[in-house]
Amino acid sequence: MRPRAVTIGLALSALLASSSALADGRPMAVETCLGCHGISGYKNVYPTYHVPKLGGQHAKHIADALRAYASGARAHSTMHANAATLSEEEIEAIGTWFEEQGR
Repeated sequence: MRPRAVTIGLALSALLASSSALADGRPMAVETCLGCHGISGYKNVYPTYHVPKLGGQHAKHIADALRAYASGARAHSTMHANAATLSEEEIEAIGTWFEEQGR
């Protein structure tokens, strides 16, 4: 695991945890996700791969993936750092919000 990625993820998650939703109803926890998953054609630097857009994916799929990243069953240091700090309520809210966005 990369210490810098973990530190950044924890700092962002703590910042976002101060409020549960934005004025438009978007869960605060989604803000961190949008930094990568909300950019069309974005590619991650390490490991290098296309970062998928999450809008329109099933809420259960997103929630299951976040739980797997949090537990370490699915490996990716940045995703682990972000997912490990989420509550079950935040995981469900993230999945639901992205599913409602359509493609």
